Amino acid sequence: MANRVWTLLLASLLGLVLCFGPAAPGQAAMDVAKQVLIGADFHDQDLRGATFNLTNLRDATFAGSDLQGASLFGAKLQDADLSNTNLREATLDSAIFDGTDLTNAVLEDAFAFNTKFTNVKIDGADFTNVPLRGDALKTLCAAASGTNPITGRDTRTSLDCS
Repeated sequence: MANRVWTLLLASLLGLVLCFGPAAPGQAAMDVAKQVLIGADFHDQDLRGATFNLTNLRDATFAGSDLQGASLFGAKLQDADLSNTNLREATLDSAIFDGTDLTNAVLEDAFAFNTKFTNVKIDGADFTNVPLRGDALKTLCAAASGTNPITGRDTRTSLDCS
C-alpha cells in the first residue's frame, strides 16, 4: 500500500513538471581560461563569476562591466581598460596589470597578493581589503589619487598609503 502511495505521488509530481516545464537553468558563468582574447570587447557586461585564468587580454575592454567574483588568475591585462568595473571579490592573483586603466574600479575584497601593477591608472579606484605585496603597494601609492564615485572612498585611504 505504501509503495502504491509513493508511486502515485511521484507520478503526480512528474506530471506537474511536464505540464509546467522545468525551471529555466541559471546562466552558467563564462569560462574562457587559457584563451587569446587580445583586443576583446567585454564592456558593460554582466561577467559575475566568469573565469579568465591565464587568458591573454591585452588591449581588451571591460569598461563598466560587473566582474564580481570573477577569476583572472594569471591573466595578462596589459593596456586593458577596466575603468568603472566592479571587481569585488575577484581573484587577480598573478595577473599582469601593465598600462591598465583601473579608473573608478571597485576592487574591494579582491585577492591580488602576487599581482604585478606597473604604469596603471588608479584614479578613484577602491582597494579596500585587498591584500598586496609591499612592492605593489609602493607602486600603487605613488599613483593613487581621487575618490571612488560608487563607494565614496579615497583611493589612498583604501590602500592604507602613509
